[in-house]
Amino acid sequence: MSISKNFKILIVDDEVQYQDVFKMILEDRGYYAQSASSGKEALIKLKQENFNLVLTDLLMEGMNGVELLEKVKKQFPETEVILVTGYGTIENAVSAIKKGAFSYFIKSHDPEELVIEIDKLQRFNQLQVDNKILKSEQNKGKYLLKTENRKFQNILDIINKAANSNVSIFITGESGVGKEVFARHIHQCSQRRDGHFVAVNCQSLSENLLESELFGHEKGSFTGANDRRIGKFQEADEGTLFLDEIGEIPVSVQTKLLRALETKTIERIGSNKPIKIDLRLICATNRDILKAINEGLFRKDLFYRINTIIVEIPPLRERKEDLLSLINFFFKNCEIEQKKKIAVIDDKVMQFLLSYNYPGNIRELRNIIERLVVLSENGSVSFLDLPEYNPLNYDKKSDRNNNTDKVRPLKEYKKNFEAHYIKEVLDKCSGNLTQAASLLGISRRQLFNKVVEYNLKH
Repeated sequence: MSISKNFKILIVDDEVQYQDVFKMILEDRGYYAQSASSGKEALIKLKQENFNLVLTDLLMEGMNGVELLEKVKKQFPETEVILVTGYGTIENAVSAIKKGAFSYFIKSHDPEELVIEIDKLQRFNQLQVDNKILKSEQNKGKYLLKTENRKFQNILDIINKAANSNVSIFITGESGVGKEVFARHIHQCSQRRDGHFVAVNCQSLSENLLESELFGHEKGSFTGANDRRIGKFQEADEGTLFLDEIGEIPVSVQTKLLRALETKTIERIGSNKPIKIDLRLICATNRDILKAINEGLFRKDLFYRINTIIVEIPPLRERKEDLLSLINFFFKNCEIEQKKKIAVIDDKVMQFLLSYNYPGNIRELRNIIERLVVLSENGSVSFLDLPEYNPLNYDKKSDRNNNTDKVRPLKEYKKNFEAHYIKEVLDKCSGNLTQAASLLGISRRQLFNKVVEYNLKH
């Protein structure tokens, strides 16, 4: 990532020659730098543009460096301050550090010392951003994109070609086919692979929360906004932003999204300061987007902006030749995640896994295998631990009476299985919704709705 785009410095000094010298040194090292001739001018510029660092002289006419430091820390708490001083005022500079300054620099010293200090601050700043994103993306990079299916291979070929460009890609397909997996694959194959991949599920957030999630907000911009928040657009700068279920975005947010894509700038809620963005956009939906456009629920101009290349992912039932590879892949992953070794898999289990149609696609296959590994004992996966809607399974009570289980609607079987499985995972997590949602691969909000729907008390 380029330093100049992601770390901005404001130089404050009432002597123009010092402004010019510092600006030249910093720009030569690739930093973005602006200057101001007074503390008052600096505060005006800080309100107009986001700066990561204020490099200010200690002794200035009017507002001095310490006074500017106090105002910056109060009004722009995320902006760091380095004080520039002479030998005679070192004591004042040390005192300023106690008030929140990052460090100080003595004018007569080698400028390289200042650059080293700024480099250190820039790396620390980037580390904070990276850690936040990587923490949320943990364990999401495992996927299998090998196929024996000709149609699916053609789709992979298109995606691999498109990845080398910077065009927007629109992915469609049923729920659970792995649209996010494809988006991650595109990112990893692109020239932006060193940047962040940032995913947003647009369906799981209310209108107000979605706008804040995408564009960020300033402290105090609405009730509950206790701190400034960086939005997903800014997190994905120089990387890839994946908007899942984009068809569910409210029209009001669609308007702001379209403007961001056209101008390549965003504004946080509560701010009118434009922030430049440079990212690759990938969108996905399982909704009939053309129907939504005709019904006035989705903007036609936004659709044209995001659909340079459209890719439709086929359901799992249309590529059953890949089932065995996927089954083995998920079993190995679950063994690692659950720290359980599987030695024996019942033949009836494999018979079911290879014959079932998977209306929930890849996600359902993964969840079934995860259930089987969780319930396995002594390294053995049992037929009795298959989901209730298994057509080969038998109701225990009926089995004792030597009668086959009565046939019930598939929807009812799926609902029962989902409720039982969620209950099992919640029990395993001692009722911790956040941990359970992570294991299930859904948001905490979605899990909470399921708990209420199925009346799952813990």
